[in-house]
This record gives sequence, structure tokens and C-alpha cells, in this order.
Amino acid sequence: MRVVIIGGVAGGMSAATRLRRLDADADIVVLERSGHVSYANCGLPYYVGGIIEDESDLLLQTPESLHERFRLDVRVRSEATAIDRGAKTLCVKDLSSEETYELTYDRLVLSPGASPVIPPIPGIERALPLRTVEDVERINKVVVQQPSSAVVIGGGFIGIEIAENLRHRGIATALVEATDQLLAPLDPEMAQLVTNELTRNAVDVRMGASVVAVHASSVELANGDYLPGEIVIVAIGVRPDIALARAAGLTIGPRGGIQVDALNRTSDKAIYAIGDAAEKLDALDGSATLVPLANIANRQGRVVADHLAGRSVRPVPTIGTAIVKVFDLTIATTGWNEKRLRAAGRTTTSLHAHPRSHAKYYPGAEKMALKLVFDPVSGEILGAQGVGNEGVDKRIDVLATAIRGGITAPELADLELAYAPPFGSAKDPVNMLGYMAENIVSGLCTPIQWSDLTDYQSRGYQVIDVRTEKEFAGGHIPGACNIPVDELRERVDEIKVDHLIITCQVGQRGHTATLLLNDLGFDAKNLDGGYETWRNSPSARGPLTEGSSPVEKG
Repeated sequence: MRVVIIGGVAGGMSAATRLRRLDADADIVVLERSGHVSYANCGLPYYVGGIIEDESDLLLQTPESLHERFRLDVRVRSEATAIDRGAKTLCVKDLSSEETYELTYDRLVLSPGASPVIPPIPGIERALPLRTVEDVERINKVVVQQPSSAVVIGGGFIGIEIAENLRHRGIATALVEATDQLLAPLDPEMAQLVTNELTRNAVDVRMGASVVAVHASSVELANGDYLPGEIVIVAIGVRPDIALARAAGLTIGPRGGIQVDALNRTSDKAIYAIGDAAEKLDALDGSATLVPLANIANRQGRVVADHLAGRSVRPVPTIGTAIVKVFDLTIATTGWNEKRLRAAGRTTTSLHAHPRSHAKYYPGAEKMALKLVFDPVSGEILGAQGVGNEGVDKRIDVLATAIRGGITAPELADLELAYAPPFGSAKDPVNMLGYMAENIVSGLCTPIQWSDLTDYQSRGYQVIDVRTEKEFAGGHIPGACNIPVDELRERVDEIKVDHLIITCQVGQRGHTATLLLNDLGFDAKNLDGGYETWRNSPSARGPLTEGSSPVEKG
């Protein structure tokens, strides 16, 4: 059996090497149009920043090493230009010699990846994408000449990574994002923490700004601003590379990727598709989705190899777990975010926590922000996000595993997680999310979100801030009245209205005060995540002029 794999890197090479382990005699040919068949593309931004100093560290395997160990026929700089499904042949172009030849197959695996989105604006040809080793080599040639300024177009994962690494090189860097927040998988109150970190590290963040032209040494925005940019990086996103599949008449799915079944077979059962070019099955609603992540591509490559070898396979839908580093912050997400769930009409509730990475009394404990989104009736976990200096990766991995295992939000309280003061707390942040969710699902409390606060205030609810006077003086929600929680019983007569919104710094003291006030006959609701969550929300920022702040100072 001859298996031809179009495209290497994560998906293609996982399929090829797994198949060889299962079948010593299969004729396996890998075609890769670039000059590198196996490399760590997630490490490319860090080579630009000099964190990874040697380019060879990014190259995992070569055609020679793959032939020596696996007897794979790997052909780099070889592009499949056409598929004849009836004859089961490929037209292949050798990009080094420009010669073409025909290659037969019994089974074909498409792993062409995705292509950078390049907007059709004047001068965009000067902007450099970052997708392959060749791309990073072109970028690095400019970076080593020490340009004084850079503009990164796009505030997604790659955009913020390359902005950070350009700053590591000492280059004055602006980051331009057309929407009103960075990192679309996050909700806005979590994304603001990323903006704060970039700004703290002297990245000029321009949100809600679109690029209309790229000039010789600058970038022009729609509002008339010009940003200096001796080097311009375009990182708007990627789209599935489906040209070959479309030309061959394979079915393209609703999200613009190659449509596949649970075994990653296309509409032609002799042809499989994996990786960034193939649509995935969303674990939450069963719809088609695009998730361009290496771990999913690796998993799909293994599934295809197992099926080709006649083994039983276990198809797995995707929940979309991702993580990124931005200077001192770790940002991670899994499942759906709140805004996507609301747009889909799902009934959800959210909770925010701001725990420490390990026991507070042990040196080095760092605060993080966690958000859990779940069904308020069934407790089904629908998504989670985390931002912080330490410990975020560990918690998101636990929450992603909980989603995969069908653990409900209240059941997070039951997880036995490793504890010692240097590593966590006796009540781990994940456990705390479970306790908080249990309070909601059981009906003990119904907190409100930052996005609901204005509406409640318009209906006559009074905001009571139960922090200390010193905390309150440092910044508070406009219109709030300060009664510290420890003085609440003695000063309850100062409260002149029945309907109350209770807030503290992160929500914990507010929860205590809310239960007390409800016992005393008030209609009190706790502001989820407290002042810490609210101050990073769009409600706090509002339609402000530059440099203004809605936060009242005492």
C-alpha cells in the first residue's frame, strides 16, 4: 500500500511516523512544499526575540533523519498541484528544478495547513507574515539590522507573541487590532489584563483601529494616525489551505475547511484530511469548527494512521484549549467564552475568582484571574479562562480535563489535587471555583455580573462596598457606599434602600455580606469577582477619552 501525505510538520509527520510504527512495509511518501518538513512553528516568535538563539533548535527532523529511522520517502520543496481522484494520481512539481511528475497513491492524506490572512490594502506586500521557517528567516534578516520601530497587525496569539519578542529586541513596537479587544477567545474583562501587560511593557496598543495602508516606513490607520514601522508584521489570522482539495472536488465544510468524518475521511473515502486545513467537531454543540493547534493536528495524524493500519480508533471532538505567554503573564482558555455562548442563545452563568498561585503565606504567591462559564441548572462546564503570572497553566489543564471527563462545575470542589504550600492551597483555586458554582447551582446565591451592574443601578439598586476605608479610597465603583463587612451588623441602619448590590475586592467578603444582609431582610446580590473584575471590564472603561478613568477616587 502506498500512502502519500501532502504536508509535514505536526499532522503530516505524526501520521507518517505512527503509520510506519504500525506497518513496516507500507510505502510512505511525504510531500512538503517548503524546505523544512518537521519544525516547531510555535517556537518561531521566540527565535525572532532571541529567546531561542539557534535556528537549528526549531528543526525537529530532516528528510535524512526520517529516512534513517523510519524509511520514509520525504520530498521537500515538492508541491502537489493536482489530484486525479479517478486514477489515484498526483501531479507533483519539484520547486527546485521546476520539473513535474506523476505520483500514484492508494490512500492520500491532506495536511497542507493554513495560509496567513493578508488584507488587500495598499503596500501590504511590505508586511511580513510569520508561519514557516522561511518566514522567520526573512523577519530575522530585518530584525538583526536593529530597526527602530515595528508595527504588528493583528492582536491574536501570534500577534501578541511577536510584539513581545520585538520588544525583547529593543524595538519600539505598536500592536494594531481592528476589534475592541485582544485575543478573541477571551471575554473582554479578561482580555483587558493582556492589554494592561502589553502597555506596561511599552507596547503601543491600538484597538478598534484598522490599517488602511502600509507605507515605506510607517503604517496608516483609518483614523488618520501614522505609526512608525521600519518592519511590519501581519498576523491577522490564518485560513485553511483548501485550494488543492477544492480543485479535486472534495467537499468544503461550512467553516471553510475540508469537511471530514469522525475518522478524518473526506468526501472521497480514499482521501483523509488533518490539521489546520480540516474542520473539527466541536465538543460543545457538535458543529464544525476550525482550531489551528498543533496538538489537535498530532492527534488527528495518529487517528488516520491507526485507521489506515486497520486498528480501532477513538474519534475525539475538540474543546479548543490554548495558552500563550505575554511578558510575565500566562493566558489560557478552554471551551467557549461567555460572549460566544450568549450569541448562540445558551443559558449560562459565569463566576470570577482571583486566587493565589499557591499558599499566600509561602513566598512568591502570585495572584491570578480565573473565569468559569457553566450551565446554572445542570452545572455543565462550558468554558474557562485564566490570566496570571504563575499557576494558570495548571488550573486550565485541570478544567480542560474536567470538561472532557464530564465533571460538572460543583464537582470541581470534590477533586483531590496535589497540595503543599509551595504548589497550591488546601482549597485549590479549582476547588474554589467548585464551591462557588455549588452555591449558584444549589440556589444559595445568585450573583450578578459586571455587565449587569448598570442595569441594576438604573432600577434603584444601591451599591454597598464592604472593603476597608483604605481600599475604598484607592478606587471604587461610582455611586458606591462604603460599609466595611466587619462593621456591617452595627451600621446596617445606614442602609436606606431594600435592593442592594454588594461588592468587595474579589467577591469573597461580598458573598459573606450578601448572605448576612439577605438574612436581615434585604434583597442583596453579590457582584461576581468584585471590584477587581469590574475595573477591567468595558463597564469601567466606558466610552472614555484617552487618559480618563471612570473609577471614583476617595
